[in-house]
Amino acid sequence: MDSRRSTVIVEGSLALRHRRIAAARTSECGVQIATLTQAASRLAGGFLRLASAEELERAVRSSLAEAGFAELDGIRALPGMTRAAARTLRKLWDADVDLAAEARRAARIADLRLLEDRVRARLPAGALIPRDLREAALRRLSHAGAVLGAVELDGLTQVPPVWRPLLVALSSAVPLTWRARAQADMSWFNGTLLEFAGAAQPAELVSCADPRAEVVEALRWVRELLASGQAAAGEVAVAATSPETWDDHFFALTSDAELPIHFSHGVPALAMRDGQKCAALADILLNGLSRERVRRLARLVAGDGTPFDGLPQDWMSRLPREAGLLEFGHWRRALAAADGRDGTQIGPLLLPLLSEMAVGPSRAEAIGLVLMKGRAGRLWAEALRAAPAEALELSLKELRVEDGRDPGNSVIWCPASHLAGAPRPWVRLLGMTSRAWPRKAGDDPLVPDHVLPRSALDPDPVAERDRRAFKVICGGAARGLILSRSRRDAQGRLLAPSPLLPDGASRQLRRARVPEHAFSEADRLLARPAEGADLLRIVAAVGCWRDWQRSEVTPHDGLVRPDHPAILDSLGQTQSPTSLRRMLRDPLGFVWRYALGWDTAPQEEPPLELDGAAFGLLVHELLRRAVDALGPAGAFSRAALHEVEAAVAGAKKTIIEDWPLERSVPPRLLWEHTVETAAALSLAALTFDGPFQPGTRSWTELPFGEPEPPLPKRELPWDPCAPVVIPGTDVRVRGSIDRLDLTGDGAAVRVTDYKSGAPPKKPDAVVIAGGAELQRALYALAARQLLPDVRKIDARLIYLGDETTKFPLHRVDEALARISRFVATAAGLLRAGTVLAGRDAHERFYDLRLALPANAASGYLRSKQSAFARALAGLSAFWSEP
Repeated sequence: MDSRRSTVIVEGSLALRHRRIAAARTSECGVQIATLTQAASRLAGGFLRLASAEELERAVRSSLAEAGFAELDGIRALPGMTRAAARTLRKLWDADVDLAAEARRAARIADLRLLEDRVRARLPAGALIPRDLREAALRRLSHAGAVLGAVELDGLTQVPPVWRPLLVALSSAVPLTWRARAQADMSWFNGTLLEFAGAAQPAELVSCADPRAEVVEALRWVRELLASGQAAAGEVAVAATSPETWDDHFFALTSDAELPIHFSHGVPALAMRDGQKCAALADILLNGLSRERVRRLARLVAGDGTPFDGLPQDWMSRLPREAGLLEFGHWRRALAAADGRDGTQIGPLLLPLLSEMAVGPSRAEAIGLVLMKGRAGRLWAEALRAAPAEALELSLKELRVEDGRDPGNSVIWCPASHLAGAPRPWVRLLGMTSRAWPRKAGDDPLVPDHVLPRSALDPDPVAERDRRAFKVICGGAARGLILSRSRRDAQGRLLAPSPLLPDGASRQLRRARVPEHAFSEADRLLARPAEGADLLRIVAAVGCWRDWQRSEVTPHDGLVRPDHPAILDSLGQTQSPTSLRRMLRDPLGFVWRYALGWDTAPQEEPPLELDGAAFGLLVHELLRRAVDALGPAGAFSRAALHEVEAAVAGAKKTIIEDWPLERSVPPRLLWEHTVETAAALSLAALTFDGPFQPGTRSWTELPFGEPEPPLPKRELPWDPCAPVVIPGTDVRVRGSIDRLDLTGDGAAVRVTDYKSGAPPKKPDAVVIAGGAELQRALYALAARQLLPDVRKIDARLIYLGDETTKFPLHRVDEALARISRFVATAAGLLRAGTVLAGRDAHERFYDLRLALPANAASGYLRSKQSAFARALAGLSAFWSEP
């Protein structure tokens, strides 16, 4: 035996790293630090090793794919079966259950024996199951002195039965000692026993409101220890039996706290960029193609050496922004159109990828090899091993990755089982409730108690492991121990204290308390508001909040300096009916949208139905295409009914295929039904009444006031770029007239505004509806200014539906004069700097509500209503007009 060589065996990855750090600090030479399985592999030699979890799950998966099981055939393809079977096999192996001897007990055991044989045959060369590795090590026991030297078990709390025969035999070949804790089962051990010495500190009991409050208090405690110099980061630990309940809170709060905290069990993979790459690809495979899903994936994998790297930087901007692109066919046509505009070819690079992803989860492995590189590729492969591709959403949530911190100079957040292998002098245990300390043991899903007694399958149940870990951790906490519990869980249910807690009253830590040490700047300022009185961002926020509570109008409500350049620029733009309505009925929303450029986010998911505005656009588009199909100007007025029906049918067919390339539409079946409904309304609009006079020419979707000529070019009654100005103002307007009928002699014109919604209660009395109904009046204004020879203008509203009805605008001149005064007043208020929320801000479906204070409808707007009415007195008078 080489007297210069020794081997120290530790328990768990955290203990392994700690012991290696300790050896480096004390300059130990000739010592090997390993886990029990690593030491067995070293002794077995020949590059033999214990099969990794990755190799085991791959072998289990392929073994289950082969039929021939008596009872497992019916469930072998279920999601999670691979991981469940691997977990059961590990239990059986650790318990040293001889499946060959137990196979007669039940068909389930025979199935597991068959599975074990198949797994053994499918493992890579050199990878062994525990029993086989143990036997290989026992066969080379004579080399133990040269390979291992003196062996010391350092702090192991339990040795699985499968490894006990090896250690018993090893004690006769080399000096074998066990630095054991009192809680360990040492009855089988025949080497030299050494016990740990130390006295634990009395525990302090605290209770918090919920799991998040526990994390906040734990971080405050860590900050206090480090700031006061009582402890170094490598001496402090926070633990729980199952960290998942607290993981998200720790991950979110530690980034703000900037504390050196190491997650020994890893951080959620989905919290890292590589995990998000996997999530983006899984989203496409499980939920289908869409513009936003593909954009997200391309952005995340940029620079990874994937086919996306060959695309131009602005390739996504070439696709229609509002298009959903929910099918592969939509992508093919959209990319063909984009390639044709400037000659740059992006379709040949992108379409092969999209065609693979459009197939769905069955192509997960192949497409993952192409797009997931490095750690993202390893995560993707691990998720596919754990469960079928159809369950990627679940398997990705369970993956964890290293956080990159060194435990030697970091505070540890870990499972209690990790900390039991490497106790620390300063400890805080979380979740000390009856549900978690100890956890309840249950039947194995594949080998329940009636198949194999639980004591044989799991001789060291989870409840006993938790009790033992609690005693070991508390015994090692020589300088400070805090036992923390939540009074309620995250769902608000009351929680009972753990039976492991010592007797004594606990100190309640309330949410609103002022801590002695805050864990971050935000925590400090929240607990001590006075300390933030001089911070400009807090002063500004408090000032804004106070101004919102005042009854008078303040700058935080929308008072700005007169003639603000951004506002003047927005007023100088050519206004559409939509922007003009915002100007008249919601000055603040007008500035947000057209001066600051704020807009609502595009809808990422396909809608189940079009909203009112989108459905109206659909009807108008059908009208335009149908009339254009009937021939040049004038042809529509001479068309027979069957010709109009054929034109609408052709427009409907084109729209069904073309609109998904331009905007988000419902799923295919609902979309076809929606277009059918819109086509029926369009046909009703075109056949509602006859020509204005003999020789009348008609146009639909007739543009006016446009900055550039529309495409495609067609014969129009005027120059579409000629300006249209609201009389008495310098405000220009543009738009598209739903329908215009011009008599043959050019002396009379009729403009029509089609509405696909339900008519108001008194449609005959509507003139401009307080600024909400401007289209037909603006259509009349355009006709008057662009057709100066016209002597008669007829403007009307037509509501399409079960019963098509029309409502004429009786006094066009009076309506235009009212709009002129209305617009002049609104523009004057905006130039003067009075930019306040108007009538539309009170609407239930106000699209910019997110920019208002949170309680806008019930609090802010109501409390400011009188002040806003006074400030907007000239404007609000128009809102009540018919």
